[in-house]
Amino acid sequence: MSVVHHLSDDLLLEYASGSLAEGWSIAVASHLALCPSCRKRLALMEQAGGEMLRSISCDEVETDDAWSNMKARLGASDKTGMRISTPSPRAAPATSAVLPEPLRSYLGSDVDGLKWKPLGRGAYHIPIRVGDGETSVRLLRIPAGKPVPEHSHGGRELTLVLAGSFSDETGRFARGDIEDADETLEHQPIADEGEDCICLAVTDAPLKFRSWFVRMVQPVLGI
Repeated sequence: MSVVHHLSDDLLLEYASGSLAEGWSIAVASHLALCPSCRKRLALMEQAGGEMLRSISCDEVETDDAWSNMKARLGASDKTGMRISTPSPRAAPATSAVLPEPLRSYLGSDVDGLKWKPLGRGAYHIPIRVGDGETSVRLLRIPAGKPVPEHSHGGRELTLVLAGSFSDETGRFARGDIEDADETLEHQPIADEGEDCICLAVTDAPLKFRSWFVRMVQPVLGI
């Protein structure tokens, strides 16, 4: 597996600092479990941050507990930010599971043990509960060769491919690839032939569907 679409530097820095909300952190940590390149980038960022902290002289520290506060921020989880542990930069996770950690623990099972909820037209989803009050997180399964209804975005959307692949106006995304979309992108992802596409999708605002019918049932589906 060779990951083509990676995390942006800004997103990786926010994750390293612990400032990402829980939903975004799940997507980032799950991508990191599948992408050695981004794990190495994260390690370099953390190393650089550590060197900067060590270079600060004592008289530059404003309070006695500044270092403790920094360490707490880097490892803490609360309603506004979360840092989820990731594999070492060079280690490849020794597992044949479709769902990487930490996602598998959130769902309690790999894909074979999940109870999918129908979305219509052969598509299924599983909402994932998070406590950040900011993001909506769900696992999606799109039938091979079938499209997702055309839509734009009311905010940000991270989509991580876990099985199969899809293509849209920006390119092709396979296992481990992550798409970072915003309000400027209007697209219609289509699952490639041969295998259902299983994705993790995280949003901070409802999608804006072009189809009036999809818009009508959108509150029921919660997407």
